[in-house]
Amino acid sequence: MTPAPAETPPLSGTLIGFDFGEKRIGVAVGETETRLAHPVAAIAEEATEARLTAIGRLVAEWRPAGFVVGLPRHADGGEHEVARLAGKFARRLNARFGLPVAFVDETLTSAEAGARLREAGGRAKGKGDLDAHAATVILQSYLDQMNRPIAKGAHGRTSA
Repeated sequence: MTPAPAETPPLSGTLIGFDFGEKRIGVAVGETETRLAHPVAAIAEEATEARLTAIGRLVAEWRPAGFVVGLPRHADGGEHEVARLAGKFARRLNARFGLPVAFVDETLTSAEAGARLREAGGRAKGKGDLDAHAATVILQSYLDQMNRPIAKGAHGRTSA
């Protein structure tokens, strides 16, 4: 059984979000201070070690405080078979990089990502592009769930 999103304390700082898939992993980066996420890439490696190596390069570049992984659910709320694999992926992330992992329900994120791309007048250049945008929806969902208000500080800068 995969852990529930509420079991993880809130993360703070730079976060890397993942849309886990058996063929590709969409990747997004965001900040808890600005509460904004943006797509980065899709990892198309199928071997676990190659995936973790690619993620290691992203960790070195972005220096995240933690990870956010989407957990798929069926429309009736039941656990999706890929959720077990996403949970295993999250445990590997934690073991490899020593960073906390939060979970977000990712139901229909790919459809939402496609709709957002169309609304913005663009379209996915490939499945990887859609996966990266789905990871953005997942990470943005986590950032939107944060309950601390954003206050304007001196000089118009945003502060937490």
